[in-house]
Amino acid sequence: MDRVDLNKKVSDSFLGKTLLITGGTGSFGNAVLRRFLDSGLSEIRIFSRDEKKQDDMRNALHSDKVKFYLGDVRDCNSIDYAMSGVDFVFHAAALKQVPSCEFYPMEAVRTNIVGTENAARAAVKNGVSRFILLSTDKAVYPINAMGMSKALAEKTVRSIARGGEVGTVFNITRYGNVMASRGSVIPLFTGQAKEKLPLTITDPEMTRFLMSLDEAVELVLYAFTHGEQGDTFIPTAPASTTLDLAAAINDIFDNRGNIRIIGTRHGEKKHETLVSREELTGAKRADGFFTIPNDTRDLNYSNYTDSGREMVSGALDYTSNERLLDVKGVKKLLLGLPYIKAQLEASELSEEGLV
Repeated sequence: MDRVDLNKKVSDSFLGKTLLITGGTGSFGNAVLRRFLDSGLSEIRIFSRDEKKQDDMRNALHSDKVKFYLGDVRDCNSIDYAMSGVDFVFHAAALKQVPSCEFYPMEAVRTNIVGTENAARAAVKNGVSRFILLSTDKAVYPINAMGMSKALAEKTVRSIARGGEVGTVFNITRYGNVMASRGSVIPLFTGQAKEKLPLTITDPEMTRFLMSLDEAVELVLYAFTHGEQGDTFIPTAPASTTLDLAAAINDIFDNRGNIRIIGTRHGEKKHETLVSREELTGAKRADGFFTIPNDTRDLNYSNYTDSGREMVSGALDYTSNERLLDVKGVKKLLLGLPYIKAQLEASELSEEGLV
């Protein structure tokens, strides 16, 4: 779907409605606000536990349309209160850092699994029209606590979606690394390159999907306009090796060849998977997205012993090793990011002695 058509369809649906974004002070929430602050939405609610970021956002926006709710998805009462009168929910609240979740896995469970269930149950209770969970490629064949918790968050939402007469439509969006988002590797590499330091890469052959923040928002909006009950939406996306990503950033900031390999961190994969071969057997592909319908079978074991589904032995996973960009391609992608443009501008001002 063309972006203009998609924006119009979403804007028409938003007219006079209330949108709640959990984890709304993060990168995704800020991107949605930039996109729809001047739309026909009557109210945008930002729900998060970070009062400082809420205050920063409040002072930056000065908008009566944006309302702030301090709370935690772990607390079902606080999310239930924030959900009252809401039409649509984008559920972005999560613990996302792989090392943090590795050392504190129960924190990931409480936020990513229990918190997701709390938000989804509150949506049903309050008559929310549509609820979209933001998930991650790390939920597919997970090897780390973050991925495992997000995989169970997905399954929790699908379970609620198939649970009889549910008035709320539940959808899931799953995507890879959002370039230059908080905690991603691009700001780290950029800072190192600007200081003319070695870029610290873990494994030069490691591959990761590359997606812009705007594309992440596009995916959620596509799910919003196309989703049937329980559908999961996944984009086709380019990827690169960490070595080529580092080389592209070094080239942009004139720090050529300055790389140091430090070895993998806790819980890291060599390649990420966005769609498993098991999922691909039932997936549809259109408009640059995979759509995976919910499995609506119930707990009747005859469904599993008498008949099955398409065989998976001939299918392949959709991984970050499939569509790799070279250094030139990665550099072109990076130069289109507002973050990189701002960093280049700051560097130029610094060289001219203006900052």
